[in-house]
Amino acid sequence: MTIDVFFEHFASIKDPRQSAKVSYPLFDVLFLTVCATIGGAKGWEDIEDFGEAHFSWLREKGLFASGLPVHDTIARLISRLDPSQFQQCFSKWMLAVSEQTGGQLIAVDGKVLRSSYSRDDRKSTIHMVSAFATANGVVMGQVKTDAKSNEITAIPELLNALELKGALVSIDAMGCQTNIAKTITDRKADYLLAVKGNQESLYKAVQAQLKPVIDDPIVCIEKGRGRKEARAYAVLPANELAKEFAHWPGLKTLGVAMGYRMATNGKESLEYRYYISSAELNKEQFADAARGHWGIENSLHWVLDTSFNEDDCQIYRENAAELLAIIRHIALNLLRQEKDKKASIRRKQNIAAMNTTYLEQVLSAGFSRDESEK
Repeated sequence: MTIDVFFEHFASIKDPRQSAKVSYPLFDVLFLTVCATIGGAKGWEDIEDFGEAHFSWLREKGLFASGLPVHDTIARLISRLDPSQFQQCFSKWMLAVSEQTGGQLIAVDGKVLRSSYSRDDRKSTIHMVSAFATANGVVMGQVKTDAKSNEITAIPELLNALELKGALVSIDAMGCQTNIAKTITDRKADYLLAVKGNQESLYKAVQAQLKPVIDDPIVCIEKGRGRKEARAYAVLPANELAKEFAHWPGLKTLGVAMGYRMATNGKESLEYRYYISSAELNKEQFADAARGHWGIENSLHWVLDTSFNEDDCQIYRENAAELLAIIRHIALNLLRQEKDKKASIRRKQNIAAMNTTYLEQVLSAGFSRDESEK
């Protein structure tokens, strides 16, 4: 990614400062913050330290002609940016660089930033809802909610900011709402929605329809983090149920995912998850999509916590927590799209922090499609 291409995608972000008082250009500080986060920076002091360590490299790119700002200055500036503008720039960037393929799975799910609450009010903890393209492991967009119950209103806002045509959008039971299903189908995509007690009549009807086919599932054996799991999947055309629940747009498929789990302490559990979809899915397609949705926990949320220490980030003032969450998504996307180095995200971060040649390789990977089309 060249400086010019980065500027092209993020130049529309408005600088909240009075122009006469600007010593450090917004673009310079923003570029530094993204690079430092790629290199594993967890907070404002880390960003300043990264800038000092790579100041010559930054100056070679024509940045920070007046010197490097201290961490308090970086914090004040980033915290005052408009998150909605930042999210719009992020979404446009991902639309430009991500290949859209028919039938791709986009998983929509929320995550709490556990340390983002105001120290005067623990109820103010930020909850982010993200759209995650499971095939290439990148975040397509995100929005903030004030509380998890507000996912119902936040999800349509997120979906309307994305290019969804031809995709299969999976959402857990919180998003099993007719208006959300309609938002997806109106955008020429299909939905795969988990059904629970919040849609009681639908839930009971889906259970009853699927009961005869539960004995003929597709079974998958999975292992992870010391657990042993067996999952079975079954599907059925909606048929008569689609007529009964005609207010659900384009309903075509019912599905059930049956999960058996033995934890490391020997405790066993059996769970049934029920789904509806506007796509015509066979058992294999449904199994892939259901597994793909829950993969967001390992491929996104777990990585944000283990490699970026997101849950431990104590930054919360003004818009800082939300903005840094988006910047972590940018960093993760760029690290994922760099394919030459066969290494974990944490190791890629360490290499990028020590080696600006590799850092430039990571930056360029995220904008290669732009440059190849020019």
